[in-house]
Amino acid sequence: MSSAPRDGAGGPTTASSPDPLRLCVYATIAALAWWLGPFALLAFAALGLAGYLRARRVGLTRSTCVLRDTRLVIGYLAVLAATALVGIGFVVADWVR
Repeated sequence: MSSAPRDGAGGPTTASSPDPLRLCVYATIAALAWWLGPFALLAFAALGLAGYLRARRVGLTRSTCVLRDTRLVIGYLAVLAATALVGIGFVVADWVR
């Protein structure tokens, strides 16, 4: 019996075959954002904001995010959360009408 690593379909994996999981994650997030609109934006922004605030408290000052500085990332996520709240206000106002 072979001890080679296997992928989810039962086939062997190699170091040269990249796992496109990240692309699947991006597609799933895009689908949720399209389906749930500002509610999804608020959920993802709040989740990211909580994670970065926790990481900042324990000493993380540089991120692999494009913005690099965790203060910038936190500010960006806070702006996204605020924008989502405004969007939710418009959605709810539309429902009420």
